[in-house]
Amino acid sequence: MIISMKKHATQQEINGVVEVIQQFGYRIHEIEGEERVVIGAIGTGDTSVCLQTLESMDSVEKAVPISVPYKFVSREFKNRRTTVTAAGNVHIGNSKFVVMAGPCSVESEQQILKSAELAAKGGAQVLRGGAFKPRTSPYDFQGMAEEGLKLLAKAREQTGLAIVTEVMSDADVALVAAYADIMQVGARNMQNFALLKALGKCGKPVLLKRGLSSTIRELLMSAEYIVAHGNNDVILCERGIRTFETATRNTCDIAAVAVLRELTHLPVILDPSHATGKRSLVPPLCKAGVAIGADGLIVEIHPNPQKAVSDGAQSLDPALWLKMMEDLGPYIALWQKDKAQAV
Repeated sequence: MIISMKKHATQQEINGVVEVIQQFGYRIHEIEGEERVVIGAIGTGDTSVCLQTLESMDSVEKAVPISVPYKFVSREFKNRRTTVTAAGNVHIGNSKFVVMAGPCSVESEQQILKSAELAAKGGAQVLRGGAFKPRTSPYDFQGMAEEGLKLLAKAREQTGLAIVTEVMSDADVALVAAYADIMQVGARNMQNFALLKALGKCGKPVLLKRGLSSTIRELLMSAEYIVAHGNNDVILCERGIRTFETATRNTCDIAAVAVLRELTHLPVILDPSHATGKRSLVPPLCKAGVAIGADGLIVEIHPNPQKAVSDGAQSLDPALWLKMMEDLGPYIALWQKDKAQAV
Protein backbone atom coordinates (compact mmCIF):
# COMPACT_ATOMS: atom_id res chain seq x y z
CA MET A 1 0.00 0.00 0.00
CA ILE A 2 0.94 3.63 -0.47
CA ILE A 3 -0.26 5.96 2.26
CA SER A 4 -0.08 9.69 1.56
CA MET A 5 -0.22 11.89 4.64
CA LYS A 6 -1.84 15.30 4.60
CA LYS A 7 0.42 18.33 4.31
CA HIS A 8 2.09 19.36 7.53
CA ALA A 9 1.15 16.13 9.37
CA THR A 10 2.94 16.06 12.70
CA GLN A 11 5.48 13.42 13.64
CA GLN A 12 3.04 12.17 16.28
CA GLU A 13 0.36 11.70 13.59
CA ILE A 14 2.84 9.91 11.31
CA ASN A 15 3.88 7.59 14.15
CA GLY A 16 0.20 6.85 14.82
CA VAL A 17 -0.36 5.81 11.20
CA VAL A 18 2.79 3.65 11.23
CA GLU A 19 1.56 1.93 14.39
CA VAL A 20 -1.82 1.12 12.78
CA ILE A 21 -0.11 -0.26 9.66
CA GLN A 22 2.12 -2.50 11.74
CA GLN A 23 -0.85 -3.75 13.79
CA PHE A 24 -2.34 -5.10 10.56
CA GLY A 25 0.81 -7.11 9.88
CA TYR A 26 2.49 -4.79 7.38
CA ARG A 27 6.04 -3.52 7.54
CA ILE A 28 7.26 -0.05 6.63
CA HIS A 29 9.73 0.01 3.77
CA GLU A 30 10.13 3.63 2.76
CA ILE A 31 9.08 7.06 3.95
CA GLU A 32 9.73 9.95 1.60
CA GLY A 33 8.43 13.33 0.50
CA GLU A 34 9.17 17.04 0.63
CA GLU A 35 5.80 18.74 1.17
CA ARG A 36 4.11 15.64 2.53
CA VAL A 37 5.14 12.25 3.87
CA VAL A 38 4.42 9.16 1.79
CA ILE A 39 4.58 5.79 3.54
CA GLY A 40 5.11 2.48 1.76
CA ALA A 41 3.63 -0.57 3.50
CA ILE A 42 4.31 -4.16 2.44
CA GLY A 43 2.72 -7.34 3.75
CA THR A 44 -0.12 -9.84 3.51
CA GLY A 45 -2.57 -8.49 6.07
CA ASP A 46 -6.27 -7.67 5.59
CA THR A 47 -5.87 -4.95 2.97
CA SER A 48 -9.48 -3.82 2.72
CA VAL A 49 -9.97 -3.35 6.47
CA CYS A 50 -6.55 -1.69 6.82
CA LEU A 51 -7.36 0.74 4.00
CA GLN A 52 -10.70 1.64 5.57
CA THR A 53 -9.05 2.24 8.92
CA LEU A 54 -6.32 4.42 7.45
CA GLU A 55 -8.70 6.48 5.31
CA SER A 56 -10.77 7.24 8.41
CA MET A 57 -7.78 8.85 10.11
CA ASP A 58 -7.75 12.66 9.92
CA SER A 59 -4.04 12.85 9.09
CA VAL A 60 -4.25 10.52 6.08
CA GLU A 61 -4.98 12.07 2.68
CA LYS A 62 -5.34 8.75 0.81
CA ALA A 63 -4.33 5.10 0.95
CA VAL A 64 -3.87 3.15 -2.29
CA PRO A 65 -3.28 -0.62 -2.68
CA ILE A 66 -0.48 -1.90 -4.94
CA SER A 67 -1.94 -4.41 -7.39
CA VAL A 68 1.20 -5.99 -8.88
CA PRO A 69 3.10 -8.82 -7.10
CA TYR A 70 6.45 -7.00 -7.37
CA LYS A 71 5.67 -4.36 -4.77
CA PHE A 72 8.94 -2.57 -4.02
CA VAL A 73 10.17 -2.30 -7.61
CA SER A 74 6.88 -1.20 -9.18
CA ARG A 75 6.00 2.26 -10.45
CA GLU A 76 2.93 2.07 -8.23
CA PHE A 77 5.18 1.99 -5.19
CA LYS A 78 7.59 4.65 -6.39
CA ASN A 79 6.85 6.79 -9.44
CA ARG A 80 10.11 8.75 -9.34
CA ARG A 81 12.90 6.87 -11.12
CA THR A 82 15.69 5.40 -9.00
CA THR A 83 19.30 6.43 -9.52
CA VAL A 84 21.87 3.80 -8.57
CA THR A 85 25.29 5.13 -7.55
CA ALA A 86 28.38 2.94 -7.82
CA ALA A 87 31.92 3.73 -6.66
CA GLY A 88 30.70 7.14 -5.50
CA ASN A 89 30.76 8.79 -8.93
CA VAL A 90 28.90 6.56 -11.42
CA HIS A 91 25.19 7.35 -11.49
CA ILE A 92 22.93 4.97 -13.39
CA GLY A 93 19.35 5.98 -14.03
CA ASN A 94 19.62 9.77 -14.05
CA SER A 95 20.36 12.16 -16.91
CA LYS A 96 23.78 10.65 -17.70
CA PHE A 97 24.05 7.69 -20.07
CA VAL A 98 26.38 4.98 -18.70
CA VAL A 99 28.45 2.56 -20.78
CA MET A 100 30.04 -0.55 -19.27
CA ALA A 101 32.68 -2.31 -21.38
CA GLY A 102 35.31 -5.01 -21.09
CA PRO A 103 36.09 -8.63 -21.91
CA CYS A 104 33.90 -11.60 -21.13
CA SER A 105 36.64 -13.07 -18.93
CA VAL A 106 39.69 -11.83 -17.08
CA GLU A 107 42.44 -13.86 -18.78
CA SER A 108 45.67 -12.23 -17.65
CA GLU A 109 47.02 -9.03 -16.15
CA GLN A 110 48.13 -7.69 -19.52
CA GLN A 111 44.79 -8.47 -21.15
CA ILE A 112 42.59 -6.85 -18.48
CA LEU A 113 44.79 -3.76 -18.16
CA LYS A 114 44.74 -3.25 -21.93
CA SER A 115 40.98 -3.78 -21.92
CA ALA A 116 40.54 -1.21 -19.16
CA GLU A 117 42.62 1.37 -21.02
CA LEU A 118 40.60 0.70 -24.15
CA ALA A 119 37.29 1.00 -22.28
CA ALA A 120 38.34 4.31 -20.73
CA LYS A 121 39.61 5.65 -24.05
CA GLY A 122 36.22 4.97 -25.62
CA GLY A 123 34.37 6.78 -22.86
CA ALA A 124 33.11 3.89 -20.73
CA GLN A 125 32.57 4.59 -17.03
CA VAL A 126 32.55 0.97 -15.87
CA LEU A 127 34.87 -1.95 -16.64
CA ARG A 128 33.23 -5.36 -16.98
CA GLY A 129 35.09 -8.64 -16.69
CA GLY A 130 34.32 -12.11 -15.38
CA ALA A 131 36.50 -13.58 -12.65
CA PHE A 132 34.06 -16.46 -12.14
CA LYS A 133 32.60 -17.80 -15.40
CA PRO A 134 29.52 -20.03 -15.58
CA ARG A 135 29.98 -22.04 -18.78
CA THR A 136 27.72 -24.50 -20.57
CA SER A 137 30.59 -26.97 -20.90
CA PRO A 138 32.53 -28.03 -17.78
CA TYR A 139 35.65 -28.16 -19.96
CA ASP A 140 35.55 -24.48 -20.95
CA PHE A 141 37.56 -21.76 -19.18
CA GLN A 142 35.96 -21.15 -15.77
CA GLY A 143 37.70 -17.93 -14.82
CA MET A 144 40.59 -16.91 -12.56
CA ALA A 145 38.49 -16.58 -9.39
CA GLU A 146 40.02 -14.33 -6.69
CA GLU A 147 43.15 -13.70 -8.74
CA GLY A 148 40.88 -12.28 -11.45
CA LEU A 149 39.19 -10.05 -8.88
CA LYS A 150 42.59 -8.72 -7.81
CA LEU A 151 43.45 -7.91 -11.43
CA LEU A 152 40.14 -6.08 -11.84
CA ALA A 153 40.98 -4.02 -8.74
CA LYS A 154 44.37 -3.20 -10.24
CA ALA A 155 42.71 -2.08 -13.47
CA ARG A 156 40.38 0.17 -11.46
CA GLU A 157 43.36 1.67 -9.66
CA GLN A 158 45.10 2.48 -12.94
CA THR A 159 42.09 3.82 -14.89
CA GLY A 160 39.58 5.05 -12.31
CA LEU A 161 36.85 2.89 -13.86
CA ALA A 162 34.28 1.27 -11.59
CA ILE A 163 34.16 -2.54 -11.68
CA VAL A 164 31.22 -4.82 -12.46
CA THR A 165 31.78 -8.57 -12.23
CA GLU A 166 29.64 -11.64 -11.82
CA VAL A 167 28.93 -13.46 -8.57
CA MET A 168 27.68 -17.04 -9.00
CA SER A 169 26.95 -18.24 -5.48
CA ASP A 170 25.70 -16.87 -2.19
CA ALA A 171 28.89 -18.33 -0.69
CA ASP A 172 30.97 -15.96 -2.88
CA VAL A 173 29.06 -12.74 -2.18
CA ALA A 174 31.38 -11.44 0.55
CA LEU A 175 34.49 -12.22 -1.51
CA VAL A 176 33.24 -10.53 -4.69
CA ALA A 177 31.83 -7.55 -2.75
CA ALA A 178 35.30 -6.93 -1.32
CA TYR A 179 36.56 -6.12 -4.84
CA ALA A 180 33.58 -5.17 -7.04
CA ASP A 181 31.67 -1.90 -7.26
CA ILE A 182 28.67 -3.58 -8.91
CA MET A 183 27.66 -7.20 -8.34
CA GLN A 184 26.42 -8.89 -11.51
CA VAL A 185 23.87 -11.70 -11.52
CA GLY A 186 24.12 -13.62 -14.78
CA ALA A 187 21.19 -14.94 -16.78
CA ARG A 188 21.62 -18.48 -15.43
CA ASN A 189 21.38 -17.24 -11.83
CA MET A 190 18.44 -14.86 -12.19
CA GLN A 191 16.29 -17.19 -10.09
CA ASN A 192 19.00 -18.35 -7.69
CA PHE A 193 16.99 -17.13 -4.72
CA ALA A 194 19.63 -17.87 -2.09
CA LEU A 195 22.02 -15.66 -4.06
CA LEU A 196 19.41 -12.92 -4.50
CA LYS A 197 18.70 -12.87 -0.76
CA ALA A 198 22.40 -12.61 0.03
CA LEU A 199 22.77 -9.74 -2.44
CA GLY A 200 19.98 -7.96 -0.62
CA LYS A 201 22.38 -7.62 2.30
CA CYS A 202 25.69 -7.10 0.47
CA GLY A 203 25.75 -3.29 0.51
CA LYS A 204 26.71 -3.01 -3.18
CA PRO A 205 24.62 -2.22 -6.28
CA VAL A 206 23.41 -5.27 -8.21
CA LEU A 207 23.19 -5.68 -11.99
CA LEU A 208 20.47 -8.28 -12.59
CA LYS A 209 20.39 -9.90 -16.02
CA ARG A 210 17.22 -11.38 -17.45
CA GLY A 211 17.19 -15.17 -17.65
CA LEU A 212 17.44 -16.93 -20.99
CA SER A 213 13.80 -18.08 -20.90
CA SER A 214 12.40 -15.69 -18.29
CA THR A 215 9.44 -13.37 -18.63
CA ILE A 216 9.61 -9.71 -17.71
CA ARG A 217 7.43 -10.42 -14.69
CA GLU A 218 9.87 -13.11 -13.51
CA LEU A 219 12.75 -10.64 -13.90
CA LEU A 220 10.91 -8.11 -11.76
CA MET A 221 10.08 -10.73 -9.13
CA SER A 222 13.79 -11.58 -8.91
CA ALA A 223 14.57 -7.90 -8.45
CA GLU A 224 11.91 -7.85 -5.74
CA TYR A 225 13.86 -10.51 -3.81
CA ILE A 226 16.93 -8.26 -3.68
CA VAL A 227 15.03 -5.11 -2.72
CA ALA A 228 12.79 -6.90 -0.19
CA HIS A 229 15.95 -8.09 1.59
CA GLY A 230 17.27 -4.56 2.00
CA ASN A 231 19.10 -3.51 -1.18
CA ASN A 232 17.37 -0.80 -3.22
CA ASP A 233 20.25 -0.42 -5.70
CA VAL A 234 19.26 -2.79 -8.50
CA ILE A 235 19.94 -2.31 -12.23
CA LEU A 236 17.99 -4.45 -14.69
CA CYS A 237 19.59 -5.78 -17.87
CA GLU A 238 17.96 -7.09 -21.04
CA ARG A 239 20.49 -9.48 -22.64
CA GLY A 240 18.43 -11.43 -25.11
CA ILE A 241 16.16 -14.42 -24.64
CA ARG A 242 15.98 -17.91 -26.12
CA THR A 243 13.53 -18.30 -29.02
CA PHE A 244 13.23 -20.46 -32.15
CA GLU A 245 15.47 -18.04 -34.10
CA THR A 246 19.01 -19.26 -34.81
CA ALA A 247 20.41 -16.36 -36.86
CA THR A 248 21.63 -14.74 -33.64
CA ARG A 249 22.92 -16.18 -30.38
CA ASN A 250 19.76 -15.00 -28.61
CA THR A 251 16.79 -12.85 -29.59
CA CYS A 252 17.16 -9.26 -28.44
CA ASP A 253 13.86 -8.26 -26.85
CA ILE A 254 14.41 -4.55 -27.41
CA ALA A 255 10.79 -3.83 -26.47
CA ALA A 256 11.56 -5.14 -22.98
CA VAL A 257 13.49 -1.93 -22.28
CA ALA A 258 10.42 0.21 -22.95
CA VAL A 259 8.13 -2.18 -21.08
CA LEU A 260 10.38 -2.21 -18.02
CA ARG A 261 10.54 1.58 -17.97
CA GLU A 262 6.74 1.59 -17.72
CA LEU A 263 6.54 -1.07 -15.02
CA THR A 264 9.45 -0.24 -12.70
CA HIS A 265 11.37 2.71 -11.30
CA LEU A 266 14.67 0.78 -11.52
CA PRO A 267 17.30 1.66 -14.16
CA VAL A 268 17.36 -0.54 -17.27
CA ILE A 269 20.38 -1.23 -19.48
CA LEU A 270 20.91 -3.29 -22.65
CA ASP A 271 23.50 -5.99 -23.38
CA PRO A 272 23.72 -6.18 -27.20
CA SER A 273 26.74 -8.51 -27.14
CA HIS A 274 24.97 -11.49 -25.58
CA ALA A 275 21.73 -10.59 -27.32
CA THR A 276 23.28 -11.15 -30.77
CA GLY A 277 26.53 -13.07 -30.39
CA LYS A 278 27.92 -11.21 -33.43
CA ARG A 279 30.18 -8.18 -33.18
CA SER A 280 28.82 -6.69 -36.44
CA LEU A 281 25.36 -6.46 -34.88
CA VAL A 282 26.46 -4.80 -31.65
CA PRO A 283 26.79 -1.19 -32.93
CA PRO A 284 23.30 -0.98 -34.51
CA LEU A 285 21.73 -2.52 -31.40
CA CYS A 286 23.56 -0.01 -29.22
CA LYS A 287 21.95 2.79 -31.23
CA ALA A 288 18.57 1.10 -30.81
CA GLY A 289 19.15 0.84 -27.07
CA VAL A 290 19.86 4.54 -26.77
CA ALA A 291 16.86 5.40 -28.96
CA ILE A 292 14.39 3.29 -27.00
CA GLY A 293 15.41 4.84 -23.69
CA ALA A 294 17.83 2.44 -22.00
CA ASP A 295 19.83 4.00 -19.16
CA GLY A 296 23.04 2.46 -20.42
CA LEU A 297 24.82 -0.34 -22.27
CA ILE A 298 27.07 -3.22 -21.29
CA VAL A 299 29.34 -4.24 -24.18
CA GLU A 300 32.05 -6.85 -24.61
CA ILE A 301 35.39 -5.60 -25.96
CA HIS A 302 38.79 -7.28 -26.18
CA PRO A 303 42.28 -6.16 -27.28
CA ASN A 304 42.44 -9.20 -29.58
CA PRO A 305 39.07 -10.98 -29.95
CA GLN A 306 40.58 -13.75 -32.09
CA LYS A 307 42.57 -14.90 -29.05
CA ALA A 308 39.81 -14.44 -26.47
CA VAL A 309 39.20 -17.55 -24.36
CA SER A 310 35.44 -16.85 -24.32
CA ASP A 311 32.92 -14.88 -26.41
CA GLY A 312 35.47 -13.69 -28.96
CA ALA A 313 32.89 -13.67 -31.77
CA GLN A 314 30.78 -11.03 -30.06
CA SER A 315 33.62 -8.91 -28.63
CA LEU A 316 34.47 -5.64 -30.36
CA ASP A 317 38.09 -5.11 -31.37
CA PRO A 318 39.73 -1.78 -30.49
CA ALA A 319 39.01 -0.07 -33.83
CA LEU A 320 35.35 -1.10 -33.93
CA TRP A 321 34.82 -0.18 -30.27
CA LEU A 322 36.26 3.32 -30.67
CA LYS A 323 34.38 3.88 -33.93
CA MET A 324 31.11 2.76 -32.36
CA MET A 325 31.51 5.08 -29.37
CA GLU A 326 32.31 7.99 -31.70
CA ASP A 327 29.19 7.23 -33.75
CA LEU A 328 27.07 6.92 -30.60
CA GLY A 329 28.11 10.39 -29.42
CA PRO A 330 25.27 12.35 -31.10
CA TYR A 331 22.68 9.75 -30.01
CA ILE A 332 23.84 9.89 -26.40
CA ALA A 333 23.94 13.70 -26.45
CA LEU A 334 20.32 13.81 -27.63
CA TRP A 335 19.34 11.19 -25.03
CA GLN A 336 20.92 13.25 -22.24
CA LYS A 337 19.27 16.45 -23.50
CA ASP A 338 15.84 14.77 -23.45
CA LYS A 339 16.44 13.38 -19.95
CA ALA A 340 17.62 16.75 -18.63
CA GLN A 341 14.51 18.46 -20.02
CA ALA A 342 12.28 15.84 -18.44
CA VAL A 343 13.67 16.46 -14.95
